[in-house]
Amino acid sequence: MAENQNIEYKESWRDEYLKWVCGFANAQGGIIYVGIDDAGKVVGVQNVKKLMEDIPNKIRSGLGIVADVNKLSKDGKDYLAVKVKPSAFPISYHGEFHYRSGATKQQLTGIALSEFIMQKTGVRWEDVTVDNITVDDLDDESFKIFRREALSKKRMTETELNISNEELLQKLHLMTNGKLKRSAVLLFYRDPEVIQNGSIVKVGKFDERGRVVYHTDLEESLIVNANKVIDLIYQMYLKAKISYEHDIRVEEYPFAREAIREAVYNAIAHNCYMYGSPIQIRVMDDAITISNSCILPEGWTVNTLMQPHESKPYNPDIAKVFYLAGYIENWGQGIQKICDECRGIGADLPVYELIGTTLRIRFKALENALINESKTSKSQNDVLADTVAETLKKNPKITQKELVEQFDISRRTLQRKLNELKEKGKIIRKGGMRYGYWEVK
Repeated sequence: MAENQNIEYKESWRDEYLKWVCGFANAQGGIIYVGIDDAGKVVGVQNVKKLMEDIPNKIRSGLGIVADVNKLSKDGKDYLAVKVKPSAFPISYHGEFHYRSGATKQQLTGIALSEFIMQKTGVRWEDVTVDNITVDDLDDESFKIFRREALSKKRMTETELNISNEELLQKLHLMTNGKLKRSAVLLFYRDPEVIQNGSIVKVGKFDERGRVVYHTDLEESLIVNANKVIDLIYQMYLKAKISYEHDIRVEEYPFAREAIREAVYNAIAHNCYMYGSPIQIRVMDDAITISNSCILPEGWTVNTLMQPHESKPYNPDIAKVFYLAGYIENWGQGIQKICDECRGIGADLPVYELIGTTLRIRFKALENALINESKTSKSQNDVLADTVAETLKKNPKITQKELVEQFDISRRTLQRKLNELKEKGKIIRKGGMRYGYWEVK
């Protein structure tokens, strides 16, 4: 039998192998066979009787756990089986935490160590309380959005929602001993980056060469970001193919809106915020990729996600609030919904991939809904000009400062685009600079 997640071969015993014992105890348990080479051939060990006394004592004194050490024989050669049970608590060896992953042993450090300890102790990152933010500091708009959505989706009643913000947070288990949990701050605080950098959503438009054309950073509470992000994607980052049926205008987008909605909300709800990496949504003409930091449940792979599976949210408190607001599904049905929506418009199913701690879902555009611009191919500058005009149409009173920040361009570049649009007669400035507005032709 080859080495695997639960089996390790050692030709002889060395005290440094206590690290392997530690790794098995912190994972799923396993057996270390002493007296077997890497090829699985029994080579035997000397001083079996002494080792059967020394090894258990060293494990007990060095790791604080008990392991079974048994003598086995084959072809007249004695060897040992050190059987290690999985521990319910984190086990360290001289202050080091080791973990068995696949057929290798890894030393846990940094965020990986923090995550491991939280999993073993049952204290999640989102459960830690915050000292410097109170209920009164939270954002009223976030609470209004949550109450509105929970009521409209009929996942909470008016009676359940007609209570104070503090009572609502307690009902949602977002407070401990009168203090806000991190989850409460992420969900309802205007600037959640005060407790963790990267707690934002980045949306970017990319050209065929992978270069950023323009982008938007959503930096408010998770509830506010969730309320804005889908409209932002479909109004500013995608183009609908227009047709007419019996004089009725029909818009067809290349991506199923409900599928994108579910995928984005899953990324926000299940993101591992401890890593400090923003959720990224890359929009191209032929694809959308949604990325978030992720730690899958033990034993899961990306293939597990595409099959019927139970619900194991990484952030249970945040996921519960998103479910009550109608943003995500329950019972592990979200990905099934995504696939059903893609099939509904005739698009390919999305593709998941896990790269380190980053989970990506990629949607391929529906070919029939793509706009053929081959005859009037636009440069990056033309795309930017059109996008500025579309933004002015939707928000005629937007300021130049807001446009500069939204598109991440210089004021000179913006002024040049505005002048081009004016010269082409596409936009007109009505009123003064301070109290005026834009009229888009």
